[in-house]
Amino acid sequence: MRAWLRRGLTARLLWPFSKLFQILVTFRFGLFLMGYKRQTRLPVPVVVVGNTFVGGTGKTPLTIWLAQQLRLAGRTPGVISRGYGSDAGAVTEVTSDALASQVGDEPLLIAQRAACPVMVGRNRVAAAQALLQKYPQTDIIISDDGLQHYALARDVEIILFDQRGVGNGWMLPAGPLREPAQRRSDFTVLNMSGAKPGVAAPGVPADALAMQLLAEQVVSLANPAFSMPLSDLAADAKTNGKANAKTIVAAAGIGNPERFFAMLRAAGVHMQTLPLQDHYDFADNPFQTVQADMILITEKDAVKCRQIKSLQQDARLWVVPVSAQLDAGFAVKLMEKISEKQNGRSLA
Repeated sequence: MRAWLRRGLTARLLWPFSKLFQILVTFRFGLFLMGYKRQTRLPVPVVVVGNTFVGGTGKTPLTIWLAQQLRLAGRTPGVISRGYGSDAGAVTEVTSDALASQVGDEPLLIAQRAACPVMVGRNRVAAAQALLQKYPQTDIIISDDGLQHYALARDVEIILFDQRGVGNGWMLPAGPLREPAQRRSDFTVLNMSGAKPGVAAPGVPADALAMQLLAEQVVSLANPAFSMPLSDLAADAKTNGKANAKTIVAAAGIGNPERFFAMLRAAGVHMQTLPLQDHYDFADNPFQTVQADMILITEKDAVKCRQIKSLQQDARLWVVPVSAQLDAGFAVKLMEKISEKQNGRSLA
């Protein structure tokens, strides 16, 4: 990742291969655009939430926010996802009590938080069709990721970046991008602490919609009835002094763990950090040798820890729920764009 954030020697040596990759990506998209590859259009609008930067940029919280906002606007959304890390080969419905190992951690979190139908499957067209068949009242589909899954026609594309922006601006393997930095989209969202209109990350348009992940409390994993304000952890260090304050470790198995740690630091939490591999499955307990009074984990990690006997009763584990915060007017703009695209029926 360090090599992908600057145009150093390693990136420059790989640059010719990235140009070849760009040619292949452009050619593949052209096949769909010209009709040589088949695109399936659903009878309801499709909104794709994705990223060109490889790895995580905050798609899951944004997907949950969109589902909640669309429901408030009177729509009946459903969500489809690839289900990264799931065992399911065929299309599978995600219920709130499903096993993360079978459906994937992110789809399970969406099902628990968004309170709408969720289907996972490698074939997103099949997943969407299965969702509509079982829940015919669904009038809009949100695709969690799938920006490059062009077999599914879409009406609106939302590209999400974080503070890393486009990195060095080059495509794989010389850089972190799966598509060109200039790739068009209907909306660009910047997920960054302190994000506001006019504040940009490298290569991200200055008019990108600002998104922040906000955390207000921590919840005991072993007993969800117990919670406390996140601010209490910062106040504990100030009142008792760092020597007598709780020893806190923050762990995150997400695409960009530093984003989670930065959010906690901004809230005044003093801690050690334990970055884990994205989609870490916790088959090996990473907390077994950790010396801490509290271990703060993400919701994405919590859905897996709750299903592992050696972790579900660990009183040190506290979950930090986050909620995406965007301008409420974005939901209105989204509905306007959907209406516009539905009338024109153009390829997003």
